[in-house]
Amino acid sequence: MNRISLISGLLLVGMLSFPATAAEEHVAVSPDDLKWAAAPPAFPKGAQIAVLSGDPSKDGLYVVRLKVPAGYKVPAHTHPNDENITVISGTFNIGMGDKLDEKKGDVLKAGGFAHMPKGMQHFAWFTEDSIVQLHGMGPQSIIYVNPADDPRKGN
Repeated sequence: MNRISLISGLLLVGMLSFPATAAEEHVAVSPDDLKWAAAPPAFPKGAQIAVLSGDPSKDGLYVVRLKVPAGYKVPAHTHPNDENITVISGTFNIGMGDKLDEKKGDVLKAGGFAHMPKGMQHFAWFTEDSIVQLHGMGPQSIIYVNPADDPRKGN
């Protein structure tokens, strides 16, 4: 009995030593409640973004969803931090290399996952309307391999 009391006491002390999660940190969002807006200028036109948690431009964990139409393409690029992608709906095609090539790459359907290490050159294209979830540690940005592909340049 003393052993059970000791274990219970240690567990209670252990739980008290962890900080409580503040209510304003809890996030629960239904798909119908997502607030979609035009994606930042770093993305080719046509994409919409919904921020679920955090801020990709700042230090810390972020989670966003990207909604794109069929035929949407993201030219070869890299990121300064790892990027994690989960396919929510549709089809996500991802390939490695310094130039978008639809003959190369992997096809991922809903539930599929991809991990891109920081600095790895990759590209993506979508054959149908799709939603992907991006998450990782910020600050995150997109650096196009060919500067002429960068939509921020006004090309």
